[in-house]
Amino acid sequence: MHTNYNSNPLDAKTYDTDRLRAEFLTEELFKNDEITLVYSHIDRVVAMGVSPVERTLKLNDFVDTKAFGVEFFLQRRELGVVNLGGAATVKTAAQEYTLNHLDALYLGLGEQDVEFTSLNAAEPAALYCLSAPAHHTYPSRTILREQARHVELGSSENANARTITQYLHPDVLPTCQLCLGVTHLKPGSVWNTMPAHTHERRMEAYLYFNVAPQQVVFHFMGEPQETRHIVVRDKQLVLSPSWSIHSGCGTQNYSFVWGMLGENQTFDDMDFVDMNTIR
Repeated sequence: MHTNYNSNPLDAKTYDTDRLRAEFLTEELFKNDEITLVYSHIDRVVAMGVSPVERTLKLNDFVDTKAFGVEFFLQRRELGVVNLGGAATVKTAAQEYTLNHLDALYLGLGEQDVEFTSLNAAEPAALYCLSAPAHHTYPSRTILREQARHVELGSSENANARTITQYLHPDVLPTCQLCLGVTHLKPGSVWNTMPAHTHERRMEAYLYFNVAPQQVVFHFMGEPQETRHIVVRDKQLVLSPSWSIHSGCGTQNYSFVWGMLGENQTFDDMDFVDMNTIR
């Protein structure tokens, strides 16, 4: 497990490219037959790349529970899962769930003995997970792609026509604080979340995918008047603290999983940045 520490914006604006990438980017989250964990002090978020190919991956085998001060990983946490690959099963001590491509799963506080298996090794699953501290047990359940909330935003004129698919969202199911969804840019569109915003009461994580070979996404971050960028490739993760904008522009259309946690789940609780002031 890699531990990521929070950063002061006064310090972050002095970082060079290597330091920016080291502090905010995870380049290799998915490794065959492994579970890769990133623990961040930014709101105590945990991101995981789960890549079962030839064998079942048991979460207990990859988590040092002493590092979390608990007896099992979800003793004090909730977990969201979205499947970016082939069909998979996620099994707990209580139930087994099947996730096809772009289906999602919510596991509530207290779930134990979590296992991940690909149904076909020739088309393995790629399960992206995001976990937040939790204070209450809400029911675990799958959210199939067609059951999610779909929102159309943007326009082709502004190169940001996109579909936002909300899986873990107050209008879909209750969670303690974790929100998660997927945004798909339409062909010919490359911008997401611009005009930019920050939200002081929530952090956000972006997992970019559907980034074609030889294509990249420029992820813009930093304070609105001290912007920086990170070049991102397929299935790479960027952690965004509350003081930072989080916006991307690709050399071709792409998709990304967004996840949020913090003090509230109010989606319009944002501090929008005037395009005349961003620098």
